Amino acid sequence: MEELYLKLLQGIGEDPTREGLVRTPARAAKAMEFLTHGYREDIDKIINEAIFESDTSEMVLVKHIELYSMCEHHMLPFFGRAHVAYIPNGKVIGVSKLARIVDVYARRLQIQENLTKQVADTVQKYTDAKGTAVVIQAQHLCMMMRGVQKQNSVMTTSCVLGEFHEDPATRAEFFSLIACGH
Repeated sequence: MEELYLKLLQGIGEDPTREGLVRTPARAAKAMEFLTHGYREDIDKIINEAIFESDTSEMVLVKHIELYSMCEHHMLPFFGRAHVAYIPNGKVIGVSKLARIVDVYARRLQIQENLTKQVADTVQKYTDAKGTAVVIQAQHLCMMMRGVQKQNSVMTTSCVLGEFHEDPATRAEFFSLIACGH
């Protein structure tokens, strides 16, 4: 990757030997490796048996999980927050694992629509929940820095499965809870 960043600098007309850029190819390669570490993550290892028996049947919701990703179309960042909920079916998942699941998929070249579905499908798969719901709200630098240049636009995507899809009252409760400020 370092070599590619060197060529990129040359391609945009920069002098990669000038003081401020001498180490940029190495730094940029290291940054890109970090920003895309989701490709090298294993969901099974992340979950790491953090599924626990529980007789709770009420909604479990973790709000405001910050996320950073990169648009697969322009390789520019998008960032925002995810709200992840599920209705247990005899099992709960360690709360930090929900944030880790978001990170695994966010740290890949991505579109927000797919990211939302991947998180919901994974939570559903590992918890065997009665239902799973995910909402992601994010700002996309590909819209802010180039193209239409709309600074205050926020994209919202949702994926509702099981009871969240089938029961309007459950879905309404979820959306009401994520609308609360806290």
